[in-house]
Amino acid sequence: MKTFQELGLNEALLKAIEDMGFEHPSEVQEKAIPILLEKDTDIVSLAQTGTGKTAAFGFPMLQKIDPKSKTTQGLILSPTRELCLQITQEIKNYSKHIKGVNVVAIYGGASITDQARAVKKGAQILVATPGRMQDMIFSCYSRTNAGYDPQKTGKCI
Repeated sequence: MKTFQELGLNEALLKAIEDMGFEHPSEVQEKAIPILLEKDTDIVSLAQTGTGKTAAFGFPMLQKIDPKSKTTQGLILSPTRELCLQITQEIKNYSKHIKGVNVVAIYGGASITDQARAVKKGAQILVATPGRMQDMIFSCYSRTNAGYDPQKTGKCI
């Protein structure tokens, strides 16, 4: 069994891992983390609840984030509001020793104006439900009145 350090994680993440009491990576983490650190790619992981899937993609995402840049660099889509909030809290816990990282939850049932304001302040990682993310993109599309343009959309949300 490998250690988190052997997987190539940086010191800030290793400190957060130690704070959380994790000793060894789970099977899904051991397989996914090196792949995601090595290259930018999509990955599909199937594992039971509680096996560390969020950490398996969250640690590499956080390691690749540039905290000095306030632009959104990572998007995590979650099927439910509850899971969205859970993932957001976990990513915040993992990033607690990385100065300047901002993680924002985007989900229905809360003020879209407040969420958009939080993103505009600078959020490197968004955790969103698909419906609310679509609402935010469409809202920007409507305001720009210029058709869908990813360059302009990025500036709206």
